[in-house]
Amino acid sequence: MQFRYVVLEGPIGVGKSTVVERLAHRVDATKILEDWWKDNPFLKRFYDGEAGATFQLELFFLLSRYKQQQELLQRTLFQEFTLSDYLFEKSKLFAYLNLEDSELIIYEKLYALLAESVPRPDLVVYLQAPTEVLMKRIRARARPEEARLSEEYMAEVNRAYNHYFFHYSQTPLLVVNTADVDFAKRAEDVDDLWKQIQAMGKGTQYYVPMASR
Repeated sequence: MQFRYVVLEGPIGVGKSTVVERLAHRVDATKILEDWWKDNPFLKRFYDGEAGATFQLELFFLLSRYKQQQELLQRTLFQEFTLSDYLFEKSKLFAYLNLEDSELIIYEKLYALLAESVPRPDLVVYLQAPTEVLMKRIRARARPEEARLSEEYMAEVNRAYNHYFFHYSQTPLLVVNTADVDFAKRAEDVDDLWKQIQAMGKGTQYYVPMASR
């Protein structure tokens, strides 16, 4: 396997964690899941629109991701096959969506210091879907903290992800259209995705899952 550290990314509701769980089980990989967001003490305050909560929320996410990435470095990252459901750079993507210009000045300085020591993946898999599909999946999983996500906000998030990955060149990139596929339901789709990951070379490649064809 030429890739030892693979990251799956994409907007809220696209199914990153599900794919990581299925793939990790399929190939017996170490998995890194962004599950600590449930314990973010500023999440409710953010959705309630409290003053200052957005900056606190984004700092919490940034520092939590950084801590998890440092723990990853201390483990056998380069001796095991590792799958993660987030890219560290997503911190900046959401910060630019949510923060005021004055807050971004401070955020940028902290981000730049932390990002220097974050491990870079060997391959990124970008899962994409139309905003209406993301909203349908978000409603279906019915997480209380996501109940107030509007379609307008999700459209902004989706545009930000598409823009970021359109210009992405740091690592090989596999772009996966998930509009018509549910990786939680069909093992064949997970197997096919795994074949695509194994066959990846340099640059950017695009992939339409079996169920979508």
